[in-house]
This record gives sequence, C-alpha cells and structure tokens, in this order.
Amino acid sequence: MSDTPAAPEITAMNFVLAVSDAMATARWWVDVMKFNALRDLGGWVFVKRGRCMITLGSCPDAIHPGDLGDHQYFGYIEFDDIDAYYAEIDHDQADILSAPESKEWDMREFGVRTPDGHRVMFGQDLTSHPHVKG
Repeated sequence: MSDTPAAPEITAMNFVLAVSDAMATARWWVDVMKFNALRDLGGWVFVKRGRCMITLGSCPDAIHPGDLGDHQYFGYIEFDDIDAYYAEIDHDQADILSAPESKEWDMREFGVRTPDGHRVMFGQDLTSHPHVKG
C-alpha cells in the first residue's frame, strides 16, 4: 500500500466564450442545443448541461471566430449517448457541420457552429460504450 495520495480528478468542464450578445447566444444554447439557463449577470450569461458549463461574455468588439481560421474550435463535449443527444437538438436552427459518425480514434462525434461562429464537437467514447455502432 502506498502513502501517495490519489491524483486530483477533474469534476467539471467550463468554457468561457467572448460573443457579441451573451443573452442572444445563451438563448441559442438553450433553445437549439438544449442546455439549461443558469444566470444573467449583466453582460455575463451562464448555461449548463450536466457537468459542462459555458460562460458567455458580451464582447461586441471581439474578433469574430470566423476570422480566426482553425482556432475557432473551442471545445469537445462528451456525452454517454451521442445519438440521443443529436436527436434532441433543433436541427432547423443548428448549423450542423457533420452528422454523428464513428471515427477510427474510437469516438462517435458530430460538430456544430454557433451563431457567433465558434465550432464545437460533441462526442461519445466508443470504448466506454461498445454497443454503439457507426
């Protein structure tokens, strides 16, 4: 038995995004991507789903993510059932970059672009859920 303490574990994932209008972007996350609205602190709006929180800050003068090239990706959010989550989102309002597909790196994933131009990937670890077929 070792006296070495266990390594600390990550318990949540939080992203902070500069957007032109935090409230409008929060409405998109809630209405389209099915996150929950938490708080509006006047210029800062928080949305959350499970252990993932996204903090949206109103920054109307920020560089548009579309002008950043490949650096407009901001996150990779994992679900335990990516196909069920994909079925939940509002496909008429989501800018879907790729439909769910099983990848050779043992992830099943899809991508979207937010109204502000940020891209995010949503995935599922196939090694933890081997019943998923692609």
